[in-house]
Amino acid sequence: MKNFITLGALVISLALIVYLYIRLSATERELTLTKQRLEDCGQVTFQLQNKLTEQAREKAAAAGQPIPGEQE
Repeated sequence: MKNFITLGALVISLALIVYLYIRLSATERELTLTKQRLEDCGQVTFQLQNKLTEQAREKAAAAGQPIPGEQE
C-alpha cells in the first residue's frame, strides 16, 4: 500500500511537471510574439511620425511660414 501511495505521488508529480512545462512553453511563445508585435508597432509609429513631420513641413513651406523644427 505504501508503494502505491509513493507511486501515485510520483505520477502526480510527473504530470504536474509536464503540465507546467507545456504552460511555460506556451507562455514563452506568446512572449516572443508579443515582442515582435511591439517592435512592429514601434516601427509603424516611427514611420507615421516621419510622415506627419514631412506633411507639416510641406504645409508650412507652401504657406510661406517657417518650417517647424528648423532654425530660421
